[in-house]
Amino acid sequence: MAFAGNCTVASSTIIQDGHIIVASILPIVGFASKVGGEKINVFEMIPPGASPHTYEPTPGQLEKVSKAEMYLAVGSGIEFEIVWLDKIIAINDDMVLVDCSKGIGLIDISQNPETKNGDNNSKAGSQEISGGLEDNHEGIGKDPHIWLSPKNAAVMVENIYLGLSAMDPDNEDYFYDNKVDFLDELEMLDRKIIEILLEKTQRKILVFHPSWAYFARDYGLEQIVVEEDGKEPSPRGMASLIDQAKESGIKVVFASPEFSQKSAEVIAGEIGGKVVLISPLARDYVKNLINIAEAFEKSMD
Repeated sequence: MAFAGNCTVASSTIIQDGHIIVASILPIVGFASKVGGEKINVFEMIPPGASPHTYEPTPGQLEKVSKAEMYLAVGSGIEFEIVWLDKIIAINDDMVLVDCSKGIGLIDISQNPETKNGDNNSKAGSQEISGGLEDNHEGIGKDPHIWLSPKNAAVMVENIYLGLSAMDPDNEDYFYDNKVDFLDELEMLDRKIIEILLEKTQRKILVFHPSWAYFARDYGLEQIVVEEDGKEPSPRGMASLIDQAKESGIKVVFASPEFSQKSAEVIAGEIGGKVVLISPLARDYVKNLINIAEAFEKSMD
Protein backbone atom coordinates (compact mmCIF):
# COMPACT_ATOMS: atom_id res chain seq x y z
CA MET A 1 0.00 0.00 0.00
CA ALA A 2 1.42 3.36 -1.06
CA PHE A 3 0.49 6.41 1.00
CA ALA A 4 -0.15 9.68 -0.80
CA GLY A 5 1.67 11.63 1.89
CA ASN A 6 4.89 9.87 0.89
CA CYS A 7 4.32 10.66 -2.81
CA THR A 8 6.14 7.43 -3.69
CA VAL A 9 3.77 5.97 -6.21
CA ALA A 10 4.43 3.31 -8.82
CA SER A 11 3.58 4.28 -12.40
CA SER A 12 -0.19 4.25 -12.56
CA THR A 13 -2.30 2.78 -15.30
CA ILE A 14 -4.59 5.34 -16.90
CA ILE A 15 -7.76 3.70 -18.15
CA GLN A 16 -9.93 5.07 -20.93
CA ASP A 17 -12.53 6.57 -18.59
CA GLY A 18 -10.00 8.02 -16.15
CA HIS A 19 -8.30 6.85 -12.99
CA ILE A 20 -10.43 4.52 -10.88
CA ILE A 21 -10.87 6.05 -7.43
CA VAL A 22 -12.85 4.60 -4.52
CA ALA A 23 -14.07 6.62 -1.52
CA SER A 24 -15.75 5.51 1.68
CA ILE A 25 -18.62 8.04 1.66
CA LEU A 26 -20.59 10.08 -0.88
CA PRO A 27 -19.47 13.55 0.27
CA ILE A 28 -15.87 12.56 -0.47
CA VAL A 29 -16.99 11.23 -3.86
CA GLY A 30 -18.38 14.72 -4.46
CA PHE A 31 -15.14 16.39 -3.32
CA ALA A 32 -13.03 14.13 -5.52
CA SER A 33 -15.28 14.69 -8.54
CA LYS A 34 -14.88 18.44 -8.14
CA VAL A 35 -11.07 18.19 -8.06
CA GLY A 36 -10.52 15.26 -10.42
CA GLY A 37 -13.13 16.21 -13.00
CA GLU A 38 -13.01 14.17 -16.19
CA LYS A 39 -9.65 12.66 -15.27
CA ILE A 40 -11.13 10.32 -12.65
CA ASN A 41 -13.94 7.81 -12.24
CA VAL A 42 -14.87 7.74 -8.55
CA PHE A 43 -17.14 5.30 -6.70
CA GLU A 44 -18.49 5.21 -3.16
CA MET A 45 -18.36 2.22 -0.82
CA ILE A 46 -21.36 3.27 1.32
CA PRO A 47 -24.30 3.86 -1.04
CA PRO A 48 -27.13 6.38 -0.58
CA GLY A 49 -29.40 5.49 2.35
CA ALA A 50 -26.94 3.05 3.95
CA SER A 51 -25.49 3.53 7.43
CA PRO A 52 -21.69 3.82 7.86
CA HIS A 53 -22.16 1.97 11.16
CA THR A 54 -23.49 -1.26 9.66
CA TYR A 55 -22.81 -1.35 5.92
CA GLU A 56 -20.91 -4.29 4.41
CA PRO A 57 -19.47 -3.91 0.90
CA THR A 58 -20.76 -6.07 -1.92
CA PRO A 59 -18.58 -8.39 -4.05
CA GLY A 60 -19.04 -5.96 -6.93
CA GLN A 61 -17.66 -3.09 -4.86
CA LEU A 62 -14.69 -5.15 -3.75
CA GLU A 63 -14.03 -5.97 -7.40
CA LYS A 64 -13.82 -2.24 -8.11
CA VAL A 65 -11.40 -1.89 -5.20
CA SER A 66 -9.18 -4.54 -6.77
CA LYS A 67 -8.85 -2.36 -9.89
CA ALA A 68 -8.63 1.03 -8.16
CA GLU A 69 -5.56 3.25 -8.16
CA MET A 70 -6.55 5.25 -5.10
CA TYR A 71 -8.70 4.91 -2.00
CA LEU A 72 -10.01 8.05 -0.27
CA ALA A 73 -10.52 7.30 3.41
CA VAL A 74 -12.32 9.69 5.75
CA GLY A 75 -9.62 8.79 8.27
CA SER A 76 -11.44 10.09 11.33
CA GLY A 77 -12.70 6.79 12.73
CA ILE A 78 -16.01 6.13 10.98
CA GLU A 79 -17.22 2.66 11.90
CA PHE A 80 -17.12 1.34 8.33
CA GLU A 81 -13.40 2.10 8.09
CA ILE A 82 -12.66 0.69 11.54
CA VAL A 83 -14.17 -2.62 10.43
CA TRP A 84 -13.31 -2.71 6.73
CA LEU A 85 -10.35 -0.49 5.84
CA ASP A 86 -7.61 -3.03 6.56
CA LYS A 87 -9.53 -5.65 4.55
CA ILE A 88 -10.00 -3.22 1.68
CA ILE A 89 -6.32 -2.33 1.67
CA ALA A 90 -5.38 -6.02 1.61
CA ILE A 91 -7.34 -6.50 -1.63
CA ASN A 92 -5.12 -4.11 -3.58
CA ASP A 93 -1.58 -3.46 -2.36
CA ASP A 94 -0.83 -1.12 -5.28
CA MET A 95 -3.66 1.26 -4.43
CA VAL A 96 -2.69 4.69 -3.05
CA LEU A 97 -4.37 5.47 0.27
CA VAL A 98 -5.30 9.09 0.98
CA ASP A 99 -6.19 10.03 4.55
CA CYS A 100 -8.65 12.90 4.07
CA SER A 101 -8.56 13.76 7.81
CA LYS A 102 -4.87 14.67 7.81
CA GLY A 103 -4.40 18.07 9.45
CA ILE A 104 -7.89 18.24 10.97
CA GLY A 105 -8.39 18.48 14.73
CA LEU A 106 -10.94 15.94 15.94
CA ILE A 107 -13.47 16.75 18.63
CA ASP A 108 -13.02 14.37 21.57
CA ILE A 109 -16.57 13.28 22.31
CA SER A 110 -15.54 11.80 25.65
CA GLN A 111 -15.09 15.42 26.74
CA ASN A 112 -18.23 16.69 25.00
CA PRO A 113 -21.31 16.41 27.18
CA GLU A 114 -23.66 17.04 24.26
CA THR A 115 -23.46 13.33 23.43
CA LYS A 116 -24.92 12.11 26.73
CA ASN A 117 -28.45 11.09 25.75
CA GLY A 118 -29.91 14.38 26.87
CA ASP A 119 -28.65 14.15 30.45
CA ASN A 120 -26.10 16.97 30.13
CA ASN A 121 -25.91 18.83 26.84
CA SER A 122 -23.64 21.73 25.98
CA LYS A 123 -21.99 23.47 23.07
CA ALA A 124 -19.65 21.33 21.01
CA GLY A 125 -16.13 22.10 20.42
CA SER A 126 -13.31 22.74 22.87
CA GLN A 127 -11.61 19.36 23.16
CA GLU A 128 -9.71 18.37 20.02
CA ILE A 129 -6.87 16.09 19.01
CA SER A 130 -4.97 15.81 15.78
CA GLY A 131 -6.51 14.04 12.82
CA GLY A 132 -4.94 11.18 10.89
CA LEU A 133 -5.41 7.47 10.28
CA GLU A 134 -2.40 6.50 12.36
CA ASP A 135 -3.83 8.16 15.48
CA ASN A 136 -7.55 7.62 14.92
CA HIS A 137 -7.92 4.22 13.26
CA GLU A 138 -9.66 2.83 16.33
CA GLY A 139 -12.07 5.77 16.39
CA ILE A 140 -12.64 5.54 20.14
CA GLY A 141 -13.95 8.67 21.85
CA LYS A 142 -13.57 10.89 18.78
CA ASP A 143 -16.28 12.43 16.62
CA PRO A 144 -15.74 11.14 13.08
CA HIS A 145 -18.14 13.50 11.25
CA ILE A 146 -15.41 15.91 10.15
CA TRP A 147 -16.81 16.59 6.67
CA LEU A 148 -19.86 18.45 8.04
CA SER A 149 -17.75 21.56 8.63
CA PRO A 150 -17.00 23.50 5.41
CA LYS A 151 -13.69 24.54 6.97
CA ASN A 152 -12.78 20.89 7.49
CA ALA A 153 -14.04 20.08 4.00
CA ALA A 154 -11.51 22.55 2.59
CA VAL A 155 -8.68 20.62 4.30
CA MET A 156 -10.06 17.34 2.97
CA VAL A 157 -10.17 18.78 -0.55
CA GLU A 158 -6.54 19.84 -0.22
CA ASN A 159 -5.60 16.29 0.83
CA ILE A 160 -7.48 14.87 -2.16
CA TYR A 161 -5.73 17.32 -4.50
CA LEU A 162 -2.31 16.32 -3.15
CA GLY A 163 -3.14 12.64 -3.61
CA LEU A 164 -4.38 13.06 -7.17
CA SER A 165 -1.38 15.21 -8.10
CA ALA A 166 1.03 12.61 -6.71
CA MET A 167 -0.75 9.87 -8.65
CA ASP A 168 -0.99 11.83 -11.91
CA PRO A 169 1.56 14.68 -11.93
CA ASP A 170 0.95 15.39 -15.62
CA ASN A 171 -2.48 16.74 -14.67
CA GLU A 172 -1.44 18.63 -11.53
CA ASP A 173 -2.34 22.01 -13.04
CA TYR A 174 -5.79 20.72 -14.02
CA PHE A 175 -6.39 19.39 -10.49
CA TYR A 176 -5.09 22.64 -8.98
CA ASP A 177 -7.46 24.83 -10.98
CA ASN A 178 -10.41 22.61 -10.06
CA LYS A 179 -9.38 22.64 -6.40
CA VAL A 180 -9.19 26.43 -6.29
CA ASP A 181 -12.63 26.73 -7.87
CA PHE A 182 -14.15 24.34 -5.33
CA LEU A 183 -12.41 25.99 -2.38
CA ASP A 184 -14.04 29.23 -3.52
CA GLU A 185 -17.41 27.42 -3.45
CA LEU A 186 -16.73 26.20 0.08
CA GLU A 187 -15.79 29.70 1.23
CA MET A 188 -19.03 31.06 -0.21
CA LEU A 189 -20.91 28.20 1.47
CA ASP A 190 -19.39 29.14 4.84
CA ARG A 191 -20.46 32.76 4.40
CA LYS A 192 -23.94 31.69 3.30
CA ILE A 193 -24.46 29.50 6.38
CA ILE A 194 -23.31 32.34 8.66
CA GLU A 195 -25.82 34.63 6.94
CA ILE A 196 -28.66 32.10 7.26
CA LEU A 197 -28.11 31.59 11.00
CA LEU A 198 -26.92 35.08 11.93
CA GLU A 199 -30.01 36.55 13.60
CA LYS A 200 -31.03 33.55 15.68
CA THR A 201 -30.83 33.94 19.45
CA GLN A 202 -32.22 30.48 20.30
CA ARG A 203 -29.46 28.31 18.83
CA LYS A 204 -30.30 24.80 20.05
CA ILE A 205 -31.04 21.92 17.68
CA LEU A 206 -32.42 18.53 18.72
CA VAL A 207 -30.83 15.77 16.64
CA PHE A 208 -31.24 12.01 16.69
CA HIS A 209 -27.69 11.04 15.70
CA PRO A 210 -24.71 13.08 16.98
CA SER A 211 -23.45 14.08 13.52
CA TRP A 212 -23.37 17.85 13.86
CA ALA A 213 -20.74 18.76 16.46
CA TYR A 214 -18.34 20.28 13.90
CA PHE A 215 -21.15 22.23 12.25
CA ALA A 216 -22.39 23.35 15.67
CA ARG A 217 -18.89 24.44 16.71
CA ASP A 218 -18.36 26.48 13.55
CA TYR A 219 -21.70 28.28 13.68
CA GLY A 220 -22.32 28.70 17.39
CA LEU A 221 -25.08 26.12 17.71
CA GLU A 222 -25.81 23.63 20.48
CA GLN A 223 -26.82 20.11 19.50
CA ILE A 224 -28.98 18.12 21.90
CA VAL A 225 -28.57 14.46 21.01
CA VAL A 226 -31.11 11.64 21.23
CA GLU A 227 -28.79 8.72 20.49
CA GLU A 228 -25.53 7.79 22.18
CA ASP A 229 -23.07 5.18 20.86
CA GLY A 230 -25.76 3.77 18.59
CA LYS A 231 -28.15 3.19 21.50
CA GLU A 232 -31.68 4.43 22.07
CA PRO A 233 -32.04 6.74 25.09
CA SER A 234 -33.03 5.32 28.46
CA PRO A 235 -36.45 6.30 29.87
CA ARG A 236 -34.68 8.84 32.08
CA GLY A 237 -32.74 10.16 29.09
CA MET A 238 -35.91 10.36 27.01
CA ALA A 239 -37.68 12.34 29.74
CA SER A 240 -34.69 14.70 30.00
CA LEU A 241 -34.67 15.27 26.26
CA ILE A 242 -38.38 16.07 26.27
CA ASP A 243 -37.95 18.49 29.18
CA GLN A 244 -35.03 20.24 27.48
CA ALA A 245 -36.95 20.56 24.23
CA LYS A 246 -39.99 22.03 25.99
CA GLU A 247 -37.89 24.46 28.02
CA SER A 248 -36.12 25.65 24.86
CA GLY A 249 -39.27 25.84 22.74
CA ILE A 250 -37.92 23.23 20.34
CA LYS A 251 -40.55 21.81 17.99
CA VAL A 252 -38.36 19.88 15.53
CA VAL A 253 -36.39 16.65 15.95
CA PHE A 254 -33.79 16.22 13.22
CA ALA A 255 -33.22 12.63 12.12
CA SER A 256 -31.28 11.05 9.27
CA PRO A 257 -32.72 8.72 6.63
CA GLU A 258 -29.80 6.35 7.31
CA PHE A 259 -31.08 5.63 10.84
CA SER A 260 -34.29 4.60 12.60
CA GLN A 261 -36.64 7.47 13.38
CA LYS A 262 -38.70 5.67 16.06
CA SER A 263 -37.38 7.54 19.10
CA ALA A 264 -37.37 10.80 17.18
CA GLU A 265 -41.06 10.35 16.39
CA VAL A 266 -41.85 9.60 20.05
CA ILE A 267 -40.10 12.78 21.20
CA ALA A 268 -41.73 14.84 18.46
CA GLY A 269 -45.12 13.60 19.62
CA GLU A 270 -44.39 14.51 23.23
CA ILE A 271 -43.31 18.06 22.38
CA GLY A 272 -46.07 18.67 19.85
CA GLY A 273 -43.54 18.93 17.06
CA LYS A 274 -42.36 17.05 14.00
CA VAL A 275 -39.47 15.01 12.63
CA VAL A 276 -37.41 16.55 9.81
CA LEU A 277 -35.01 14.32 7.86
CA ILE A 278 -31.53 15.61 7.04
CA SER A 279 -28.69 13.52 5.67
CA PRO A 280 -25.02 13.95 6.60
CA LEU A 281 -24.05 11.83 3.62
CA ALA A 282 -25.41 13.57 0.50
CA ARG A 283 -23.08 13.81 -2.49
CA ASP A 284 -24.04 17.38 -3.43
CA TYR A 285 -22.28 18.88 -0.43
CA VAL A 286 -22.91 22.58 -0.98
CA LYS A 287 -26.62 22.24 -1.77
CA ASN A 288 -27.13 19.81 1.10
CA LEU A 289 -25.51 22.01 3.76
CA ILE A 290 -27.43 25.09 2.62
CA ASN A 291 -30.68 23.11 2.86
CA ILE A 292 -29.72 21.86 6.32
CA ALA A 293 -28.73 25.34 7.54
CA GLU A 294 -32.11 26.62 6.34
CA ALA A 295 -33.88 23.75 8.13
CA PHE A 296 -31.97 24.52 11.35
CA GLU A 297 -32.84 28.22 10.99
CA LYS A 298 -36.56 27.49 10.63
CA SER A 299 -36.48 25.18 13.66
CA MET A 300 -35.03 27.92 15.86
CA ASP A 301 -37.96 30.35 15.42
